[in-house]
Amino acid sequence: MADVIRRVGHCQLTRRGGRFDVLARSILSQQISVQAARTIRRRLQRLLPGERLSAAGIDRLSDDQLQSVGISQQKRGYLRNLTGHVLAGTVNFRRLARIPDEAVIAELTEVKGVGRWTAQMFLLSGLGRPDIFAPDDLGLKNAMRALYGLAVKPPTEQLEAIAENWAPHRSVASWYLWRSLDMPLNAE
Repeated sequence: MADVIRRVGHCQLTRRGGRFDVLARSILSQQISVQAARTIRRRLQRLLPGERLSAAGIDRLSDDQLQSVGISQQKRGYLRNLTGHVLAGTVNFRRLARIPDEAVIAELTEVKGVGRWTAQMFLLSGLGRPDIFAPDDLGLKNAMRALYGLAVKPPTEQLEAIAENWAPHRSVASWYLWRSLDMPLNAE
């Protein structure tokens, strides 16, 4: 890990966008490539006031408009569910910012389309929590496999045991692991 940190340089992990934006992006990104998700998000943003992803903005769009930018029926349902929770106040971002990580995960996973991984990405990118590690993240698995010479499908327990060494800064370690995927192996 020290070599990855040296090669990547200063950590540039920052919170991204508004909190609704982070969750909506996570939903849009599920099960598709980064490029496809980016294209759909950009198309969606063009339909919204100020090109900003917000619950109120999504609520004003028709299903036909959402479909026209490439959002599947299932993801439209997820976005509508999230939007409804936010507008009804059952998902309150200010309150989420004040409660423990596992409580945030428990609350967010009550929203259809938000699983543990999505909630963890929200904690990391939306709330800037310092000690988040998502062992089910494919990028993290691949990076750790390459860096530590692990099996093709390393058990979650093995990944968590390695990540325990990085506590209480597992978010930063995750960021470095993701960046390591962009580097050639054994680079100088």
